[in-house]
Amino acid sequence: PIMVSFPLTMALSNSSWRLLHPSFFLMGIPGLEESQHWIALPLCALYLLAVMGNVSIIFIIWTDSSLHQPMYLFLAMLSGIDLVLASSTAPKTLAVLLVHAHEIGYTVCLIQMFFIHAFSSMESGVLVAMALDRYVAICHPLHHSTILHPGIIGCIGMAVLVRGLVLLLPFPILLQRLVFCRATIIGHAYCEHMAVVKLACSETTVNRAYGLAVALLVVGVDVVAIGISYGLILQTVLKVPGGEARLKAFSTCGSHICVILIFYIPGIFSFLTHRFGHHVPHHVHVLLATLYLLVPPALNPLVYGVKTQQIRQRVIRVFSLKGQM
Repeated sequence: PIMVSFPLTMALSNSSWRLLHPSFFLMGIPGLEESQHWIALPLCALYLLAVMGNVSIIFIIWTDSSLHQPMYLFLAMLSGIDLVLASSTAPKTLAVLLVHAHEIGYTVCLIQMFFIHAFSSMESGVLVAMALDRYVAICHPLHHSTILHPGIIGCIGMAVLVRGLVLLLPFPILLQRLVFCRATIIGHAYCEHMAVVKLACSETTVNRAYGLAVALLVVGVDVVAIGISYGLILQTVLKVPGGEARLKAFSTCGSHICVILIFYIPGIFSFLTHRFGHHVPHHVHVLLATLYLLVPPALNPLVYGVKTQQIRQRVIRVFSLKGQM
């Protein structure tokens, strides 16, 4: 249970009683109020790492024409999405934890919620596109450039963008019809969909059902698509004679598999604990949900930087040039 001082609860209750569009009070990490400023330090480090890493990836791919290939163009899309995702979450979360800027306006809250969920959906879609790229590269190497030409890559990117916008736009629209008639205190560090829905005193069945349907649809379809791609890749690789050739084929998928695990495992665990984990302490769920939005954007550039030779060489070249200046 979330404990808040009685005067604060009364003040917030009185100000938000029967309001259709109230402002919200973000608690941060309930139960860990005394150590929130310490928790903010690693979160701040993750955010800075995410910004620097993803900006570097986009800059390297943008300026190096030899990297204008499907794999790297999809990686640039992933980095752009990660920048938006991290920047939609971290600044307000850090403001709550460090300077106690707990209040957030109703419209700002809905915008933040929409960006977080829409761009999470887009990231999942780009991971599917990257799995398709690996499938074509390994199973149809001679036709890779003709199948995934720039026009097709642009269409895939547009489809991922439109899917995220269309599926998640009903979230803020459905929330606008809700009435909040008690203290609008969100026991979270940012505006998470279900955390806001739970505050309403009007009927929320449609909101809950649609939120669950979108989560299952996006994750279900995307995980199945990635699974099929890698199933076909595995089937093809096992037919390749020679262990060294097989290892080389598998190594081209290593970075993508790491990124998939970094994105889906914490996300699924966070989703399950929020929906069904009633015995999981609330502060554990809030920490997991916050890390889920910051760890993948911070680690993805490192994974691709370490495991992708072309990007690693370009980063070394940039730093060596700076050292000579």
